[in-house]
Amino acid sequence: MDIKEKISEVVEKITKDKDLKEKFEKNPVKVIEEILGVDLPDDVVEKVIDGVKAKLTVDNISDV
Repeated sequence: MDIKEKISEVVEKITKDKDLKEKFEKNPVKVIEEILGVDLPDDVVEKVIDGVKAKLTVDNISDV
């Protein structure tokens, strides 16, 4: 599994859907697994969550 690819996929979907972004902020594990359609091991989910949060932060800063 290419984690960078999955992070990009999740970020793209979250940035296009405000409700999904709010859900991600409340329960990131559930949203990641829902978007990807698989139950991932905890260590993989944490890497994806960290990557998505970092990418969203960078995108928000660049908007300012």
